[in-house]
Formats: sequence, C-alpha cells, structure tokens
Amino acid sequence: MGDSAEINDIAADNCERIHFLKIPIDIVKPEQLGRLVFRLLSEGKESNIVLLSVWDLLRARRNAEYREYVKNAALVIPISKSIVRGIRFLHKKQAVRYMPFDFVINLLTALESCGLSGYLLGGKKQVLFKIEKNIRETFPGLRIVGRFPGWFRQHDEPAIIEAIHKASPSLLLVGKGVRGGEFWIARKGKRLGKGMRLWCSDIFDVFAERKKHPSKAVFDLGLEWIGYCLQNPFKLLRFFPFVRYNFLLLAYKIFKMK
Repeated sequence: MGDSAEINDIAADNCERIHFLKIPIDIVKPEQLGRLVFRLLSEGKESNIVLLSVWDLLRARRNAEYREYVKNAALVIPISKSIVRGIRFLHKKQAVRYMPFDFVINLLTALESCGLSGYLLGGKKQVLFKIEKNIRETFPGLRIVGRFPGWFRQHDEPAIIEAIHKASPSLLLVGKGVRGGEFWIARKGKRLGKGMRLWCSDIFDVFAERKKHPSKAVFDLGLEWIGYCLQNPFKLLRFFPFVRYNFLLLAYKIFKMK
C-alpha cells in the first residue's frame, strides 16, 4: 500500500510534456508546481524555465539556438491564450496558462516555504535595490544571496558568473540589461552552477512598481495585448505573425502533422 501511494504521489508531481508545432510545452497544474520545483532542485542540476508566448514559439521555430534552449529547458510554461487554444485545437488537451507575474510569485512562495535562495541579475541599480527590498518584505523566508545590475561591462562578466556559481542560488532571476537575454542563460550553461534559471523580461519593472501587470480578468480574457500595444504601438505589427500562427494550426490539423 505504501509503495502504491508513493508511486501515485510521484505521478501526480510529474507534468505532461507535449510537442506543439514541434515545440515542447509542459502542462503543469497549479497544485503540482510547488512539488515540481522541489523535484527539479533535488535532481542537483541546471534547470532552465521558459515562459513561452506565441511569439516565442514562432521564434523557436525559426531560430535554431533558441529552439535548442527551449527543447532543453526543464519547464516550458505557456503564457499566451493562443497557445492554450492551439493545443486544445490540435491535441484536444487542456494546457494551463500562467500570468508571468503570478508564476514568479508562486515560484518564490514555494522557495520561501523551505528557506531556499534567490539571486537577482539585471535591471538598473536603483530598480534592483527596490526589487530586493520588496521581495524581502513579501517573502521574508527567502534568502537573497546576491544581486548585480544589468548593463555591466563585458570584462566584469566572468566575475559575475563566478559570484553566481559560488552563491549557488536555488533560483537565478535574470532581467533586462543582460546581454543576450534568454540567450545569455543558454550560453553560460553549467558555468552558472546548479539550480533554476528564469528570464524575467518585464517582471523586474513590475516588482519595482514601475509597471503594472494586467488584471486577472483581462489576462483570463486574453486581452493583455491591448495594454502592451498602447505602451508600444509597434507591437501591432505582431498581427502578421499571428496570422501565420493560425495558418500553421490549420495546416497541422488538415495534414495531421505532428
């Protein structure tokens, strides 16, 4: 009975990985996330986490380096309603979509519950101090073992990587100002040491209260793109790759491609 219960617990902790338009996507239920985080950390290896938008998915299809980064990630979490809709259309499966801010909050909550640690890399110096202050106030049990602002000089990079490796954080949060963004995480690989790594994009600005994240109601409706376009009208040009994405869905459906 005990062995059967243990096997069921392990199965409940495992997420389901599917291949959608040839790109891996993980279906992770909210109740699985905490235990999944601990399992990844207990494996004692590097675990990259990717928050994947529909634009990232299209980028992974056309950019070999980014595609390898996504394929080798420990977790690939969809953040676009279009991806969830597409998975339901092609695979008849219900994927779970996360708002990036909520996902990071859930991640930090899981780490805090066991007194684990984080390292902050990127953002402007004053923003980084505010982020650290806010995180310490919100997650007092989470140890911040280091921080370094972005836009650092290239000759400082080896010392920064060594500091991260020595600090051995459970989670490395990387924000804007780091040359290459997500590619930086992929290219440094094992030099950063063990633990989880996550590219944050705008999350640092949200934590520093410089930007607001979409409301849950807006996000659930899949309308967060309206706010992004108001902030940056050039994002309206994403209409064309979005049309291409929908043509891909139809082609894969009609020709039963995998």
